Amino acid sequence: MKNVKILLLALTMMMAMFLAACGGGNEATNSNESKEQVGGDAEKSAGAVEAKIGVIAWMTGSGAGYGEAITNGINLALEEINAKGEVKIDLVVEDSAGKQEQALSAAQKLINSDNVTGLIGPTLSTEMNVVGPEADLAGVPTMGTSTTAQGIPEIGDYIFRDSIPESLAIPAAMQKAIDKYGVKKVAIMYGNDDVFTKSGFDTMKATAEEMGLEILTIETFQKGQSDYNAQLTKIKNLNPELILCSALYNEGAVIMDQARKMGLTVPFVGGNGFNSPEVIKIAGDAANGLIVATPWFGAKEDAKVQEFVKKYTEKFGKEPDQFAAQAYDGLYLFAEAIKNAGEADRDAVRDALAEIKDFEGILGVMSFDEVGDIVMDPTVLVIDGGQFKLFE
Repeated sequence: MKNVKILLLALTMMMAMFLAACGGGNEATNSNESKEQVGGDAEKSAGAVEAKIGVIAWMTGSGAGYGEAITNGINLALEEINAKGEVKIDLVVEDSAGKQEQALSAAQKLINSDNVTGLIGPTLSTEMNVVGPEADLAGVPTMGTSTTAQGIPEIGDYIFRDSIPESLAIPAAMQKAIDKYGVKKVAIMYGNDDVFTKSGFDTMKATAEEMGLEILTIETFQKGQSDYNAQLTKIKNLNPELILCSALYNEGAVIMDQARKMGLTVPFVGGNGFNSPEVIKIAGDAANGLIVATPWFGAKEDAKVQEFVKKYTEKFGKEPDQFAAQAYDGLYLFAEAIKNAGEADRDAVRDALAEIKDFEGILGVMSFDEVGDIVMDPTVLVIDGGQFKLFE
Protein backbone atom coordinates (compact mmCIF):
# COMPACT_ATOMS: atom_id res chain seq x y z
CA MET A 1 0.00 0.00 0.00
CA LYS A 2 2.82 2.30 0.95
CA ASN A 3 4.43 1.56 -2.37
CA VAL A 4 1.15 2.39 -4.14
CA LYS A 5 0.94 5.79 -2.36
CA ILE A 6 4.51 6.53 -3.25
CA LEU A 7 3.75 5.60 -6.86
CA LEU A 8 0.62 7.79 -6.89
CA LEU A 9 2.55 10.71 -5.39
CA ALA A 10 5.25 10.30 -7.98
CA LEU A 11 2.68 10.23 -10.77
CA THR A 12 0.97 13.36 -9.38
CA MET A 13 4.27 15.21 -9.24
CA MET A 14 5.15 14.14 -12.74
CA MET A 15 1.73 15.30 -13.99
CA ALA A 16 2.16 18.66 -12.28
CA MET A 17 5.59 19.06 -13.83
CA PHE A 18 4.19 18.07 -17.22
CA LEU A 19 1.38 20.64 -16.99
CA ALA A 20 3.78 23.30 -15.80
CA ALA A 21 6.04 22.46 -18.67
CA CYS A 22 3.15 22.68 -21.09
CA GLY A 23 2.06 25.98 -19.61
CA GLY A 24 5.61 27.30 -19.76
CA GLY A 25 5.86 26.09 -23.33
CA ASN A 26 2.77 28.07 -24.30
CA GLU A 27 4.20 31.12 -22.59
CA ALA A 28 7.48 30.72 -24.46
CA THR A 29 5.64 30.26 -27.72
CA ASN A 30 3.67 33.44 -27.18
CA SER A 31 6.87 35.27 -26.34
CA ASN A 32 8.50 33.96 -29.49
CA GLU A 33 5.49 34.97 -31.57
CA SER A 34 5.75 38.45 -30.13
CA LYS A 35 9.45 38.57 -30.98
CA GLU A 36 8.76 37.38 -34.48
CA GLN A 37 6.17 40.12 -34.94
CA VAL A 38 8.51 42.80 -33.63
CA GLY A 39 11.32 41.37 -35.72
CA GLY A 40 9.02 41.26 -38.75
CA ASP A 41 8.13 44.93 -38.34
CA ALA A 42 11.77 45.85 -37.93
CA GLU A 43 12.65 43.74 -40.92
CA LYS A 44 9.91 45.45 -42.91
CA SER A 45 11.24 48.89 -42.03
CA ALA A 46 14.75 47.75 -42.92
CA GLY A 47 13.60 45.60 -45.83
CA ALA A 48 14.49 48.02 -48.58
CA VAL A 49 15.01 46.62 -52.06
CA GLU A 50 18.78 46.64 -52.56
CA ALA A 51 20.36 47.38 -55.91
CA LYS A 52 23.73 48.38 -57.30
CA ILE A 53 23.86 51.15 -59.91
CA GLY A 54 26.91 51.87 -62.02
CA VAL A 55 27.78 55.42 -63.07
CA ILE A 56 29.99 56.27 -66.05
CA ALA A 57 30.95 59.94 -66.12
CA TRP A 58 33.55 62.24 -67.67
CA MET A 59 35.55 62.87 -64.49
CA THR A 60 38.97 63.91 -65.81
CA GLY A 61 40.19 66.07 -68.65
CA SER A 62 38.65 69.07 -70.36
CA GLY A 63 35.05 68.02 -69.69
CA ALA A 64 35.50 67.12 -66.02
CA GLY A 65 32.96 69.81 -65.12
CA TYR A 66 30.23 67.67 -66.66
CA GLY A 67 31.24 64.64 -64.59
CA GLU A 68 31.51 66.67 -61.41
CA ALA A 69 27.99 68.04 -61.82
CA ILE A 70 26.58 64.64 -62.74
CA THR A 71 28.13 62.76 -59.82
CA ASN A 72 27.24 65.56 -57.39
CA GLY A 73 23.60 65.36 -58.44
CA ILE A 74 23.60 61.57 -58.16
CA ASN A 75 25.25 61.57 -54.73
CA LEU A 76 22.74 64.04 -53.34
CA ALA A 77 19.88 61.92 -54.66
CA LEU A 78 21.53 58.81 -53.22
CA GLU A 79 21.55 60.25 -49.69
CA GLU A 80 17.87 61.16 -49.90
CA ILE A 81 16.73 57.89 -51.47
CA ASN A 82 18.58 55.66 -49.01
CA ALA A 83 17.32 57.74 -46.07
CA LYS A 84 13.71 57.08 -47.10
CA GLY A 85 14.26 53.34 -46.64
CA GLU A 86 12.17 51.98 -49.54
CA VAL A 87 15.19 51.36 -51.75
CA LYS A 88 18.85 51.00 -50.85
CA ILE A 89 21.22 51.82 -53.68
CA ASP A 90 24.97 51.26 -53.80
CA LEU A 91 26.90 53.24 -56.39
CA VAL A 92 29.96 52.23 -58.38
CA VAL A 93 31.45 55.18 -60.28
CA GLU A 94 33.83 54.88 -63.24
CA ASP A 95 35.62 57.62 -65.18
CA SER A 96 35.29 57.66 -68.97
CA ALA A 97 37.54 60.71 -69.53
CA GLY A 98 35.22 61.56 -72.42
CA LYS A 99 36.63 58.72 -74.52
CA GLN A 100 34.68 55.96 -76.26
CA GLU A 101 37.12 53.16 -75.50
CA GLN A 102 37.39 54.06 -71.82
CA ALA A 103 33.62 54.39 -71.51
CA LEU A 104 33.18 50.94 -73.06
CA SER A 105 35.78 49.37 -70.73
CA ALA A 106 34.04 50.97 -67.75
CA ALA A 107 30.67 49.62 -68.88
CA GLN A 108 32.03 46.11 -69.34
CA LYS A 109 33.52 46.17 -65.84
CA LEU A 110 30.29 47.43 -64.28
CA ILE A 111 28.13 44.95 -66.18
CA ASN A 112 30.27 41.84 -65.82
CA SER A 113 32.47 42.27 -62.73
CA ASP A 114 30.38 44.53 -60.52
CA ASN A 115 27.11 42.97 -61.73
CA VAL A 116 25.16 46.23 -61.52
CA THR A 117 21.39 46.32 -61.84
CA GLY A 118 21.50 49.42 -64.02
CA LEU A 119 23.74 52.10 -65.49
CA ILE A 120 23.65 55.91 -65.47
CA GLY A 121 25.71 57.49 -68.24
CA PRO A 122 28.01 57.80 -69.99
CA THR A 123 28.22 61.58 -70.38
CA LEU A 124 28.55 61.97 -74.15
CA SER A 125 26.35 60.70 -76.94
CA THR A 126 29.54 59.59 -78.69
CA GLU A 127 30.26 57.33 -75.71
CA MET A 128 26.68 56.09 -75.52
CA ASN A 129 26.94 54.92 -79.11
CA VAL A 130 29.38 52.22 -77.97
CA VAL A 131 28.15 51.67 -74.40
CA GLY A 132 24.46 51.49 -75.32
CA PRO A 133 24.67 48.42 -77.59
CA GLU A 134 26.83 46.60 -75.02
CA ALA A 135 24.38 47.34 -72.19
CA ASP A 136 21.37 46.47 -74.31
CA LEU A 137 22.90 43.14 -75.35
CA ALA A 138 23.59 42.34 -71.69
CA GLY A 139 20.06 43.33 -70.70
CA VAL A 140 21.16 46.13 -68.36
CA PRO A 141 18.76 49.11 -68.12
CA THR A 142 20.72 52.27 -68.88
CA MET A 143 19.77 55.90 -68.24
CA GLY A 144 21.40 58.66 -70.26
CA THR A 145 21.17 61.87 -68.27
CA SER A 146 23.18 64.03 -70.67
CA THR A 147 23.05 62.20 -74.01
CA THR A 148 20.79 64.28 -76.24
CA ALA A 149 21.83 63.26 -79.75
CA GLN A 150 19.21 61.87 -82.06
CA GLY A 151 18.64 58.11 -81.91
CA ILE A 152 20.01 57.34 -78.42
CA PRO A 153 16.92 55.55 -77.00
CA GLU A 154 16.50 53.73 -80.29
CA ILE A 155 19.77 51.87 -79.60
CA GLY A 156 17.75 49.22 -77.80
CA ASP A 157 14.95 48.29 -75.43
CA TYR A 158 17.13 48.78 -72.35
CA ILE A 159 18.27 52.33 -73.19
CA PHE A 160 16.44 55.32 -71.68
CA ARG A 161 17.19 59.00 -71.13
CA ASP A 162 15.81 61.84 -69.04
CA SER A 163 17.66 64.58 -70.94
CA ILE A 164 15.50 66.25 -73.57
CA PRO A 165 16.83 65.57 -77.07
CA GLU A 166 18.34 68.25 -79.27
CA SER A 167 15.45 67.66 -81.66
CA LEU A 168 13.11 69.10 -79.00
CA ALA A 169 15.33 71.69 -77.30
CA ILE A 170 16.89 73.45 -80.28
CA PRO A 171 13.69 74.16 -82.27
CA ALA A 172 12.07 75.57 -79.10
CA ALA A 173 15.00 77.97 -78.57
CA MET A 174 15.15 78.93 -82.24
CA GLN A 175 11.44 79.68 -82.40
CA LYS A 176 11.64 81.96 -79.37
CA ALA A 177 14.61 83.83 -80.88
CA ILE A 178 12.88 84.26 -84.23
CA ASP A 179 9.70 85.51 -82.59
CA LYS A 180 11.65 87.97 -80.41
CA TYR A 181 14.08 89.35 -82.97
CA GLY A 182 12.34 88.78 -86.31
CA VAL A 183 15.27 86.72 -87.58
CA LYS A 184 15.54 85.95 -91.32
CA LYS A 185 19.26 85.19 -91.79
CA VAL A 186 21.45 82.84 -89.73
CA ALA A 187 24.98 81.47 -89.63
CA ILE A 188 25.71 78.01 -88.22
CA MET A 189 28.80 76.74 -86.36
CA TYR A 190 29.29 73.21 -85.06
CA GLY A 191 31.87 70.74 -83.82
CA ASN A 192 32.25 68.17 -86.59
CA ASP A 193 34.22 65.61 -84.56
CA ASP A 194 31.57 64.69 -81.98
CA VAL A 195 28.28 62.81 -82.39
CA PHE A 196 26.56 65.13 -79.90
CA THR A 197 27.49 68.40 -81.60
CA LYS A 198 26.98 66.90 -85.07
CA SER A 199 23.46 65.85 -84.06
CA GLY A 200 22.79 69.37 -82.79
CA PHE A 201 23.93 70.78 -86.13
CA ASP A 202 21.65 68.41 -88.04
CA THR A 203 18.70 69.67 -86.00
CA MET A 204 19.71 73.32 -86.40
CA LYS A 205 20.08 73.04 -90.16
CA ALA A 206 16.84 71.10 -90.64
CA THR A 207 14.89 73.47 -88.38
CA ALA A 208 16.29 76.56 -90.13
CA GLU A 209 15.24 75.14 -93.48
CA GLU A 210 11.77 74.26 -92.19
CA MET A 211 11.37 77.78 -90.80
CA GLY A 212 12.39 79.33 -94.14
CA LEU A 213 15.54 80.97 -92.76
CA GLU A 214 18.43 81.87 -95.03
CA ILE A 215 21.58 79.99 -94.00
CA LEU A 216 24.47 82.32 -94.89
CA THR A 217 27.30 79.92 -94.04
CA ILE A 218 28.09 76.71 -92.16
CA GLU A 219 31.40 76.71 -90.25
CA THR A 220 33.03 73.79 -88.44
CA PHE A 221 35.54 73.35 -85.61
CA GLN A 222 37.01 70.58 -83.46
CA LYS A 223 37.09 69.80 -79.74
CA GLY A 224 39.95 71.58 -78.02
CA GLN A 225 40.28 74.25 -80.71
CA SER A 226 41.28 77.65 -79.32
CA ASP A 227 41.28 80.02 -82.30
CA TYR A 228 38.03 80.70 -84.16
CA ASN A 229 39.09 83.91 -85.87
CA ALA A 230 38.74 82.59 -89.42
CA GLN A 231 35.21 81.26 -88.93
CA LEU A 232 33.98 84.29 -86.99
CA THR A 233 35.50 86.80 -89.44
CA LYS A 234 33.64 85.13 -92.30
CA ILE A 235 30.41 85.11 -90.31
CA LYS A 236 30.77 88.79 -89.33
CA ASN A 237 31.26 89.84 -92.95
CA LEU A 238 28.01 88.06 -93.90
CA ASN A 239 26.05 90.01 -91.27
CA PRO A 240 23.71 87.32 -89.84
CA GLU A 241 20.92 88.18 -87.40
CA LEU A 242 21.44 85.04 -85.30
CA ILE A 243 24.24 82.51 -84.86
CA LEU A 244 23.30 78.86 -84.29
CA CYS A 245 26.15 77.11 -82.49
CA SER A 246 26.26 73.41 -81.60
CA ALA A 247 29.15 73.15 -79.16
CA LEU A 248 30.20 71.83 -75.78
CA TYR A 249 30.62 74.57 -73.18
CA ASN A 250 34.44 74.72 -73.39
CA GLU A 251 34.52 75.56 -77.09
CA GLY A 252 31.21 77.44 -77.02
CA ALA A 253 32.31 79.87 -74.33
CA VAL A 254 35.56 80.67 -76.18
CA ILE A 255 33.64 81.17 -79.43
CA MET A 256 31.31 83.68 -77.77
CA ASP A 257 34.22 85.51 -76.13
CA GLN A 258 36.08 85.85 -79.43
CA ALA A 259 32.89 86.80 -81.29
CA ARG A 260 32.13 89.66 -78.89
CA LYS A 261 35.72 90.91 -79.02
CA MET A 262 35.52 91.27 -82.82
CA GLY A 263 32.20 93.11 -82.64
CA LEU A 264 29.71 90.31 -83.29
CA THR A 265 26.86 91.30 -80.99
CA VAL A 266 24.04 89.16 -82.39
CA PRO A 267 22.43 86.53 -80.14
CA PHE A 268 23.51 82.89 -80.16
CA VAL A 269 21.29 79.82 -79.94
CA GLY A 270 23.09 76.84 -78.42
CA GLY A 271 22.33 73.18 -77.87
CA ASN A 272 22.31 71.23 -74.61
CA GLY A 273 26.09 71.09 -74.31
CA PHE A 274 26.20 74.87 -74.30
CA ASN A 275 23.77 75.05 -71.40
CA SER A 276 26.01 75.36 -68.35
CA PRO A 277 27.03 78.05 -65.83
CA GLU A 278 30.57 77.19 -66.93
CA VAL A 279 29.89 79.26 -70.06
CA ILE A 280 29.40 82.35 -67.87
CA LYS A 281 32.46 81.51 -65.80
CA ILE A 282 34.66 81.17 -68.90
CA ALA A 283 33.20 83.88 -71.16
CA GLY A 284 32.03 86.41 -68.56
CA ASP A 285 29.91 89.20 -70.04
CA ALA A 286 30.53 87.79 -73.52
CA ALA A 287 28.08 84.98 -72.64
CA ASN A 288 25.19 87.45 -72.56
CA GLY A 289 22.78 86.75 -75.40
CA LEU A 290 23.12 82.96 -75.39
CA ILE A 291 19.69 81.34 -75.78
CA VAL A 292 19.10 77.70 -74.81
CA ALA A 293 16.13 75.42 -74.15
CA THR A 294 16.27 73.17 -71.11
CA PRO A 295 14.04 71.28 -68.71
CA TRP A 296 16.01 72.79 -65.83
CA PHE A 297 15.64 76.31 -64.45
CA GLY A 298 17.11 76.79 -61.00
CA ALA A 299 15.17 79.98 -60.31
CA LYS A 300 11.82 78.31 -60.93
CA GLU A 301 9.26 79.09 -58.22
CA ASP A 302 8.76 75.48 -57.19
CA ALA A 303 9.34 74.17 -53.65
CA LYS A 304 10.99 70.95 -54.84
CA VAL A 305 13.35 72.84 -57.15
CA GLN A 306 14.32 75.37 -54.50
CA GLU A 307 14.93 72.67 -51.89
CA PHE A 308 17.25 70.88 -54.32
CA VAL A 309 19.14 74.11 -55.13
CA LYS A 310 19.54 74.87 -51.42
CA LYS A 311 20.79 71.38 -50.51
CA TYR A 312 23.10 71.16 -53.52
CA THR A 313 24.61 74.61 -52.93
CA GLU A 314 25.18 73.91 -49.22
CA LYS A 315 26.80 70.56 -49.94
CA PHE A 316 28.96 71.42 -52.95
CA GLY A 317 29.51 75.18 -52.68
CA LYS A 318 28.00 76.02 -56.06
CA GLU A 319 24.58 76.08 -57.68
CA PRO A 320 23.47 73.04 -59.69
CA ASP A 321 23.32 73.11 -63.47
CA GLN A 322 21.22 71.15 -65.94
CA PHE A 323 23.57 68.16 -65.81
CA ALA A 324 23.39 67.91 -62.02
CA ALA A 325 19.61 68.18 -62.09
CA GLN A 326 19.16 65.57 -64.81
CA ALA A 327 21.48 63.14 -63.02
CA TYR A 328 19.64 63.73 -59.72
CA ASP A 329 16.30 62.91 -61.33
CA GLY A 330 17.92 60.03 -63.21
CA LEU A 331 18.74 58.20 -59.97
CA TYR A 332 15.28 58.98 -58.61
CA LEU A 333 13.75 57.42 -61.73
CA PHE A 334 15.83 54.30 -61.15
CA ALA A 335 14.77 54.22 -57.49
CA GLU A 336 11.11 54.48 -58.52
CA ALA A 337 11.53 51.61 -60.97
CA ILE A 338 13.38 49.43 -58.42
CA LYS A 339 10.69 50.10 -55.81
CA ASN A 340 7.90 49.29 -58.26
CA ALA A 341 9.68 46.17 -59.50
CA GLY A 342 10.16 44.98 -55.91
CA GLU A 343 13.50 43.43 -56.80
CA ALA A 344 16.86 44.23 -58.35
CA ASP A 345 16.30 42.00 -61.38
CA ARG A 346 17.52 43.77 -64.50
CA ASP A 347 14.54 42.79 -66.67
CA ALA A 348 12.02 43.72 -63.98
CA VAL A 349 13.64 47.11 -63.44
CA ARG A 350 13.74 47.74 -67.19
CA ASP A 351 10.01 47.02 -67.47
CA ALA A 352 9.24 49.20 -64.45
CA LEU A 353 11.19 52.09 -66.00
CA ALA A 354 9.20 51.78 -69.22
CA GLU A 355 5.95 52.00 -67.25
CA ILE A 356 6.79 55.24 -65.43
CA LYS A 357 4.20 57.92 -66.15
CA ASP A 358 3.88 61.47 -64.80
CA PHE A 359 6.76 61.17 -62.36
CA GLU A 360 7.24 64.50 -60.57
CA GLY A 361 10.92 65.40 -60.46
CA ILE A 362 12.81 68.65 -60.15
CA LEU A 363 12.90 68.84 -63.95
CA GLY A 364 9.13 68.66 -64.16
CA VAL A 365 6.55 65.97 -64.86
CA MET A 366 8.23 63.10 -66.68
CA SER A 367 7.14 60.03 -68.62
CA PHE A 368 8.87 57.74 -71.11
CA ASP A 369 7.56 57.18 -74.61
CA GLU A 370 7.49 53.84 -76.41
CA VAL A 371 11.23 53.92 -77.24
CA GLY A 372 12.42 55.10 -73.82
CA ASP A 373 12.78 58.80 -74.63
CA ILE A 374 11.73 61.39 -72.07
CA VAL A 375 8.45 63.23 -72.51
CA MET A 376 8.75 66.68 -70.93
CA ASP A 377 8.27 70.36 -71.80
CA PRO A 378 11.45 72.50 -72.19
CA THR A 379 11.95 76.02 -70.87
CA VAL A 380 13.76 78.61 -72.99
CA LEU A 381 16.42 80.65 -71.15
CA VAL A 382 18.79 83.46 -72.06
CA ILE A 383 21.98 84.61 -70.36
CA ASP A 384 21.43 88.21 -69.35
CA GLY A 385 23.56 90.14 -66.88
CA GLY A 386 25.65 87.07 -66.19
CA GLN A 387 22.64 84.93 -65.23
CA PHE A 388 20.29 82.46 -66.87
CA LYS A 389 16.83 84.05 -67.05
CA LEU A 390 13.51 83.16 -68.65
CA PHE A 391 13.56 84.29 -72.28
CA GLU A 392 10.34 86.15 -72.90
